[in-house]
Amino acid sequence: MKVNLMLLNLKQQHNLIIEMNDMFRTSYCGLLTSEHVGEEVTLSGWVDRRRDHGGVIFIDLRDREGIAQVVFDPDAEQHFQLADSLRSEYVIKVTGTVRKRSTETINSNMRTGEIEIYGTFLEVYNTALTPPFQLDNHVSVGEDVRLKYRYMDLRRSEMQKNLRFRSEVTSTIRNYLATNEFLDIETPIMTRATPEGARDYLIPSRTHPGSFFAMPQSPQLFKQLLMIAGFDRYYQIAKCFRDEDLRADRQPEFTQIDIEASFIEEEDILNLAEEMVKKVFKDHMDINLSSFPRMTYDYAMDKYGSDKPDLRIPLELVDIKDLLRDIEFKVFSGPANDPECRVSALMVPGGGVLSRKQIDDYTKYVSNFGAKGLAWIKVNSIADGIGGLQSPIIKFLGDEVTMEIMTRLGVSDGDIVFFGADKYSIVSESLGALRSKLVEDLDLYTDDWCPMWVTDFPMFEKTDSGDLTPLHHPFTSPSCDSECLKNDPEKALSRAYDLVLNGVELGGGSIRISDQKIQSVVFDILGINEDEQKVKFGFLLDALKQGAPPHGGIAFGLDRLIMLLTGSSSIRDVIAFPKTQSAACLLTDAPGSVDNAQLTDLSIRTLHQKA
Repeated sequence: MKVNLMLLNLKQQHNLIIEMNDMFRTSYCGLLTSEHVGEEVTLSGWVDRRRDHGGVIFIDLRDREGIAQVVFDPDAEQHFQLADSLRSEYVIKVTGTVRKRSTETINSNMRTGEIEIYGTFLEVYNTALTPPFQLDNHVSVGEDVRLKYRYMDLRRSEMQKNLRFRSEVTSTIRNYLATNEFLDIETPIMTRATPEGARDYLIPSRTHPGSFFAMPQSPQLFKQLLMIAGFDRYYQIAKCFRDEDLRADRQPEFTQIDIEASFIEEEDILNLAEEMVKKVFKDHMDINLSSFPRMTYDYAMDKYGSDKPDLRIPLELVDIKDLLRDIEFKVFSGPANDPECRVSALMVPGGGVLSRKQIDDYTKYVSNFGAKGLAWIKVNSIADGIGGLQSPIIKFLGDEVTMEIMTRLGVSDGDIVFFGADKYSIVSESLGALRSKLVEDLDLYTDDWCPMWVTDFPMFEKTDSGDLTPLHHPFTSPSCDSECLKNDPEKALSRAYDLVLNGVELGGGSIRISDQKIQSVVFDILGINEDEQKVKFGFLLDALKQGAPPHGGIAFGLDRLIMLLTGSSSIRDVIAFPKTQSAACLLTDAPGSVDNAQLTDLSIRTLHQKA
C-alpha cells in the first residue's frame, strides 16, 4: 500500500496509520494475558522454536516484548502445512484467537504462560539461514562471534532487556534534568584537539590540506562556552571518543551524561547529581538509596589505597610506619623513614584459610602494580602470643614489634595480615587492588550498593618524567588563589569531585575556572607557553574575558551506569554495537583501508600498507 499521507487530513492519517499497523500486528507477543482470551489478534515476529506434537504444530513467536505460543492444527489447512515448514528465525505473521491453556500446560516461567493463540492464518515474510549460534541466555559462543553477528546476538532476550533498560533509564535522566530547567543542547563532534588525558581520534580535512579535526573526548570547552553565552543550565547525552587502551569498562566511543550550570557551588552540583542517581535507582531498581557519604581524596588513599574505594568492603589499610622505623630489617625500616614512602598493613578477617599457593598467586597479582613482594602473617591463636602467629617475616620484625602490629590491627584467630612497604603510590595501588580482589574471592561484601563522593583532589600529579599534569583536566578550578597556585602547585587542591559506585568511578566533575588569569596560570604550570595557549585555547581565553559566570558541572558514564545496574560484566553488553578490546568492529570489519584516490584528496600518504 503506497499512500501520500500529506494528501490526507489528520483524522484520515490517524485511521490509516492504525489500519497499516493492524496489517502487521494488533499487539506485541509478550503483552498478551488472560484478559485477552476470546479476542482475535494479529502478531508479527520471529520463530523462536517450532514443535510438532502429534500432528499439532506449536510455534513460539518472539518479538521485543517476549514470546507467545501459537498453535496450528490441521483445520487451518494450508496454513497448517505452512506452519510445518517453519524454522527458527523465520519472520512471520499469524492471526488467531487467544485462548486459555489447559491447567497442565500452563508455563509459569513465561509472562504469557497462561494463554496461547489458536492460529487460523499464517504468512511468511522472510526465511532465515541456520543461526550462527543458539539465541538463548546461556550462549557459550565466544564474544568475537557474538560481535561479528551482532544483529543476531541482539535478538537474545538478555540483550533486548539490557538495551530496553538503557532506553528507560536515559528517558528518566532526560525528564529529571528537563524538570530542573536544564536545556538539551548539542555540541560539535568535529572540533580541534585539546589535552584531556587521552589520545584524540583525528579527522583529516580535505578543504584544509594537512590540517585535522579531532573527535571530542568530552564536550568540556563547548559546555563552558554555553555558560559564558548565558544558557545557565545545559545537558547532553553526548557521544565521546578516546583513542586509549581498552578494558571491560572502556570503549573508544562511549556515551556521557553531560551536565553544566552557572551560578552554583560544589554543593549544588553534588545534590543535583545525587538526587538524579537516587531517582534512577528508585524508578528502575525499586531501591531507596540513603545520602551518599563523602570523603577527601587523601582519606580515601590512606584508608583504601584508591580514589574510587568500594565501600561494600569492610577492610582498611592501617599505617604502621611509626612501629618499624627502628628495626634493622631495611625492607621495612627504609620506607618507614622515607617521607615519600608508606608502610601499611591490610588485615583480612578469616583470611587464614588461604593456602601458600593462593598467597603466592596474590604476590604475583600485586606485582602488576609495582610491588616487589607481599609479606604476610597468619593468626592461628592470638592468645598464644608470638607462638600463635605464622610467618617467615616475624624473625625480621622482632617479637615485640610484631605483637604491637597485631594489637593495632585488632586481629582475631583465623585472620591474615598482608604488608606493603614502598613508594606511597606503589603501596596504595597494590594493597588497594589486593583489598578488592581478596573481598571478591572470599565474598566479604557487606552491602549491595554503596555510592559515595570523593572530594578535594590535588590539582596536579607528577608524571614519570617529573612534569606536572592535571589530575582531572586543566579547566578545573583550584581551591586557592593564583598566587598560592603559582608558588606551590604540587600542594594545591582542586574543586573537583567524583561519584563512585561500588568501586567504579561513575561520574566526575568540578567547578570550572572562570577567571582568564587563573586559567593562564594553570597553563603556565603545565608548560603550555603563551604562544601555544593562543593557538590551542585562544577562543576560550578570549571568552573568559567577556564576562564568564561562576560555573561547574559533572559528567556521568552512561554505559558504566547501565553495566552496574544490569549486573553485566562488560559495557559491551549494554551497547548496541560496541568495539572489541582492540577497538575494532567485527560486524563491519572497521577500521578498514581506503583507496589511494581518497587519501590523495586528503593529502595523506600511509606508512603502513596491508600486504
